[in-house]
Amino acid sequence: MPAHTHPVRLLAGILAAGVLAAASAGAAAQASYPSQPITFVVPYAAGGSSDTRARQLAQKLSASLGVSVIVDNKPGASGNIGTGQIANAKPDGYTIGLGNFAPMAVNAALYTLNFDPVKDLAPIALIERGPLALGVSRQSPYADADALVRDAKANPDKLNYASTGAGSASHLGTELLKSLAGFHATHVPYRGGAPAVNDLIAGNVDFYVELPSLFLPHASGAAPRIKMLALASDNRVPGLPDVPTFKELGLPGMVMSNWFGVVAPAGVPQEIIQTLNEHINQALQAPDYRKIVESQGGEVAGGSPQDFKAFIASESERWRQLIAQQNISVQ
Repeated sequence: MPAHTHPVRLLAGILAAGVLAAASAGAAAQASYPSQPITFVVPYAAGGSSDTRARQLAQKLSASLGVSVIVDNKPGASGNIGTGQIANAKPDGYTIGLGNFAPMAVNAALYTLNFDPVKDLAPIALIERGPLALGVSRQSPYADADALVRDAKANPDKLNYASTGAGSASHLGTELLKSLAGFHATHVPYRGGAPAVNDLIAGNVDFYVELPSLFLPHASGAAPRIKMLALASDNRVPGLPDVPTFKELGLPGMVMSNWFGVVAPAGVPQEIIQTLNEHINQALQAPDYRKIVESQGGEVAGGSPQDFKAFIASESERWRQLIAQQNISVQ
């Protein structure tokens, strides 16, 4: 050891060098993100509208991030099972998932959850908003929404309706419609949009308020099996020019969207959240992706994690109030 180097200074230098090396190694590890496949959890059954959109997005992200983005369906409990899995995953950016209307903004008012949507999940980006449509089977006797409402009022225990579970957009959208139009109908919850729409087609449920994207494959062609009677939007949408709005039918308050975004477990490093946000926004701008969303009556969203966080907060308050007013509970 040179005479002029004090042992304490030498040790301090070694420690400082070690800290710098560890810091740069950590930065390098984050800078190289992603370096392995990413799991994208969808809290709903395969084949539904959320699942379809998640797969389209995952395909885009796989291409731009350079790693596989694997969709993993974890349905059940109105989205709570899958969303809880995202919340409880390791916060390293390799498990992300769909943050949907119900688990993110509604279910805390209806269920005892094993996660806190505000504290345990990190919003990345809102990807889509879509006005809900009132759908019936092609064999249904109702030619328009007014006929359905009139029959429901005249026969209070006659009609039933499908949803993707208590607290889902389809459930609360129908409860909003019932409160505005003043009729009763029995709730029949399903585990996802695909089984619900199959029962609608079969005539096992009378109506279903859901994203048009789920109805469209069955609502066109030579022998359509579903007809859409009304749309819960301010104005008619370009992808569905023939479907009137509830506002046109005399129910101006019947405006609501189902929506979904991408979330991660809380604690994922901010650099990784930012990387994912940039790639998601890039995917949303792709003309082929936008064309699909808009042709199905949806609206491409996008924006920052902060935008998504503020949107979730405003939605949570709106639906908390409706749940209290209508005394809605988990049946």
